[in-house]
Amino acid sequence: MSEYRRKYDIPADSIVAVGVGGYCAFDGRFVTLQNVGILGRLTIGKGVKRIAVGAITAVQIKPAGPIVNGFIQFTLPGGIEMKSSFMSQTSDAAGDENSMIFVKSHEPAFLAFRDAVEDAIVARSRPTPIAPAEDDVMTSLAKLGQLKEHGILTQEEFDTKKAELLGRI
Repeated sequence: MSEYRRKYDIPADSIVAVGVGGYCAFDGRFVTLQNVGILGRLTIGKGVKRIAVGAITAVQIKPAGPIVNGFIQFTLPGGIEMKSSFMSQTSDAAGDENSMIFVKSHEPAFLAFRDAVEDAIVARSRPTPIAPAEDDVMTSLAKLGQLKEHGILTQEEFDTKKAELLGRI
């Protein structure tokens, strides 16, 4: 793993899963797929693909079996999803630039990779909480008057805050 980080300049804080003929890296914002070696370059070709996590709509994992390799696949909006016939899913994924093939021993790393990407997708889709609206000026003035009546504010503090509130109108 550390050889991949050094050789391909993968940041230390990125999650990495090494597959057959390449690797996937995730830094919290982008998924990077790079095919390396002869096998990786023969199936997909040379190059690096970076996908913004906000562009990923789904992550699919097909577990590896005792004979057949597994794969992770990223679905993007506007992408054409192919329906694979029985026993051809992995070979179809081998030619897909949004997929990475893995062997059974690498499956735990790819499951953790999937979980991290899905967590980031969910976090991005959560609505941002809206701050409650500030009291209007008149309500604030009424509260300010009550504080003065109860002796909590001095006349000077009341006048200063009142001028500030009236300046908002």
